[in-house]
Parts: sequence; structure tokens; C-alpha cells
Amino acid sequence: MLAEAAASAGSTFERGRAMLEVLRRVVPFDGAFLAFTDPPAHRYHLMVTADLDATTVEFLAGPQVARDIEITGTDRARPPLGPSDLPYPAEDLPTWAECLIPAGLREGLGVALFAPGGRHVGHLAVLTGSRQPPSPALRRRVARVAPVFAHGIDPMRSLLTATHLVRGATAGVVLCADGGCQPLPGLATDELLTTGSPVLAAARERICDGEVCASFLWPVGGPHAPDGHVRVTVLSAPEDSPPGLTAVALLSPATHLRGLTPRELEVLGLLVEGCSNVEIARSLVVAPRTVAAHLEHVLGKLEAPTRTLAAVRAEREGLYVPAQVRRRVAVAGRRPREASA
Repeated sequence: MLAEAAASAGSTFERGRAMLEVLRRVVPFDGAFLAFTDPPAHRYHLMVTADLDATTVEFLAGPQVARDIEITGTDRARPPLGPSDLPYPAEDLPTWAECLIPAGLREGLGVALFAPGGRHVGHLAVLTGSRQPPSPALRRRVARVAPVFAHGIDPMRSLLTATHLVRGATAGVVLCADGGCQPLPGLATDELLTTGSPVLAAARERICDGEVCASFLWPVGGPHAPDGHVRVTVLSAPEDSPPGLTAVALLSPATHLRGLTPRELEVLGLLVEGCSNVEIARSLVVAPRTVAAHLEHVLGKLEAPTRTLAAVRAEREGLYVPAQVRRRVAVAGRRPREASA
């Protein structure tokens, strides 16, 4: 039944609650909690608790828990560990001295949760008011269920579901709140999707602007796209994802460009930004009449009677290159390579 709860189609929080309810039938406890890990921030995000009062929950949601988990080594792949296993009194750890013992909890087991491939996804703790150390049988049960819990709360599951919305995705990463990124299981990595890349900077702007889903084009081989374009799609992380994960950025082949040239795609990017003809000309270092000619072609290819409608259609269909791409590519100081097919 635990495996069924872990594989259920509900939200991560719903699966967490269901798994703890099943767990108490085989591992009796007076309190328990599940938490996501956030390695870049060196902390945990409390996800689900069972039978813990508000004061205890508030403490467990704070930064001290991560410190004590690290000190005791229960953030590593090892058997479940409890206070009786420590070479010093549990009272030496603030989490026990200031939170769990005052709440009447004296014993328990904590275990790190790892997804396939060794990704650290969270922490499970079962707690009791008994002073008796957990039995060997109880330890074995907790150890056996740890991989099932890891599967149930793995945040990549919902993120991978979102990637199915993008046909032909060839590479992808998860954007983190600290500005970094993580690999997306099952998809290749790409130089365009590395921490600090101009592509991810443009993707983050869309998420910061409140967009749930956005798509744009990126020139391959340089700002004038000598090797064509790649499509970049950014999807906001589902609501049940840990706070440390903000979005997914994916690369896919750029198709159905309506015959727009690289320069016209640049013009569209500036149009989407609300630039006037004069501002577009200044940005691209061309004459205003050249911009007017480009816009005439753009309106025709997008079947748009006005520049406003052209900008709307370009943004909706992702048929533009972000307005700051020329500056970003120059700052990046390297030639991005095309995503692998």
C-alpha cells in the first residue's frame, strides 16, 4: 500500500500525507515529518508532518534542523539513525534539546531520502515518546521504506510531467531560486543551459515577470544566427515543488518560423519590448527606413494589420529573439553551440 501511495497521481503533499498514514501501520510513531532538501541553501523545507504541535512544526521549519542533520550525518546514504546511536547525549543537539524533548519526544529514527542516481531529495523522521531505542526490526522497516518515500516526494516527477508539454525537447535544466540550475533527469544538458548563461538569464526574466509558460528563440553560433535558431521554453515549477526550484528551461528545434529572417526576429524582439522604430534602429545600428522595411515584411508574414498585433502574435507563438540578446551574447564571451538533436 505504501508503494501505491507513493505512485499516486495526487500532488506531492497529498502523496506525503498518504505515505505517513500507511507508514504508521508498520512503524508506530508519536510524531513524524517529511522534508524536501535544498542543498544550495543548506536547508530543508518542511513538507508534511503528523501528530506534531504548532510550536514543534515551527521549529522544524527553521534552519537549525539542517545543521543538526548534517552534524549527525543523517544527510548521507546510511542506515536510519536515532538519538541512542549518537556518541553524545541527544541534548547536545538544539533540535532535540529545544524542540523535540520539550514536546515529549525522546527517541526516533531519521533517514536521508535519495532518488535513483543518488539525488538527495529529502528527509524522513519518525519520533516516539518512549526512551527505548528502536528495535533492529523497526530500523530495517524504516530503511526499506526510505526509497519508496524518496520516489513519492521526488520533486522532479512533477517537473518532468511538465516537460511533456514541449514536443521534441532535446535538453533541459531546472532553474533554482539561488540563481543556479540542476540537471533534469532523462534529458541531456547543453552549454546554452549552464549556470550564468544568457539563455537562462532571459528565461528567468520571463518567470520573474509572472509568466507560467513562455517561449522564445535563441540564435545559434552568434547574434546573427549563422547556424539558425533553437527554441527555448520556460515553464514555471508546479505549486507543489519545493521553494528552491522555480522553473524548467527546455531546448527544442525551432520550427514554423513563418519565413521570418534572423534580422526580422531581432526586430520582433524589440517590438515585443515596446520599442519605437527609432529605438529599434538605434539598437540594431541601422537606418529608420530599414526598420520600416523590416516591419512591413514582418506584418505580412504574421498576417497582422498593426505592429501591436504583430507583437502579440510573436510573443504568443514565441517568434522572437529577446531584445537584449545582442548584449548578452557579447557579455557571455563565447559562441553558444546548437542543442544536440
